[in-house]
Amino acid sequence: MSAADRCESPSVEGRWRVAILTVSDLGSRGEREDQSGDYLARRIADLPAVVELRGLLPDEPGEVEGWLRATVKELRPALVLCTGGTGLHPRDRTPEAVLALADYVVPGMAEAMRREGAAHTPHAMLSRQVAVVLGPTLILALPGALKAAQESLEAVWPALPHALEMVAGLPSASTDLGHRGGAGAPH
Repeated sequence: MSAADRCESPSVEGRWRVAILTVSDLGSRGEREDQSGDYLARRIADLPAVVELRGLLPDEPGEVEGWLRATVKELRPALVLCTGGTGLHPRDRTPEAVLALADYVVPGMAEAMRREGAAHTPHAMLSRQVAVVLGPTLILALPGALKAAQESLEAVWPALPHALEMVAGLPSASTDLGHRGGAGAPH
């Protein structure tokens, strides 16, 4: 693949713009450290990306939806990572808040996250990760537990640059694998 075939990331010091939202009743009251949000902020720098905004809200779908809507409208990040509120607890409603905003859903990313989690625990089938696009932004709702958030992000990591290029509408979105689907696959 030639250099002319490669897409350039949007200009923010050569990095994708990212926002991170932690959804946690305990965290919002200062009763729990935001380990997952901290991990995501460190890991996403390798994309390369710059975290331009972080939020911490209680498990209130209206607040989550409002934060996401305002963030996408005002900041126009390429990616928003939400952590927390994806389980089966009665207050876990992050997926509903995210889906309420979606222009469209990206089911393969959520499937990959659950599949990776299932390799480590049968409880992964109880997690309700979602991936959606809202305007120029890919939004991923990840679990709140640190290990589950790590596994979920790593599951989609190889496809993330290409996904961001595609959502951005870059004319020749490509990856190191090109559009072959992997090494050795036919064109």
